[in-house]
Amino acid sequence: MNKDWIKVFVAAFFEVFWVIGLKHADDFWTWAGTVIAIIISFYVMIMAGRKLPVGTVYAVFVGLGTAGTVFSEILFFGEPFKVEKVLFILLLLAGVIGLKLVTNDKNQDGADS
Repeated sequence: MNKDWIKVFVAAFFEVFWVIGLKHADDFWTWAGTVIAIIISFYVMIMAGRKLPVGTVYAVFVGLGTAGTVFSEILFFGEPFKVEKVLFILLLLAGVIGLKLVTNDKNQDGADS
């Protein structure tokens, strides 16, 4: 895995924080943290999209962010565990992994991406 794919995973990690922040922020500091997580998340995703296919980057970003948010809500915020929900998240992750596997890792620059 090259550094550009690692950027996608880092961006998805920060996406989980800002999505949770949008739901749970209630004072200046939690809103400030949410805004910082949004900025970092999108900046890193855009940097990865400069070298990798944008559609695949966005699909992986959103898929990992969705899965991370759902699992975080279950683990940390008391969201009820439902087998159906977990199965659909696993299906989503299988699609994300499939996209990663079939995407050419060769870096592309500019309009050729």
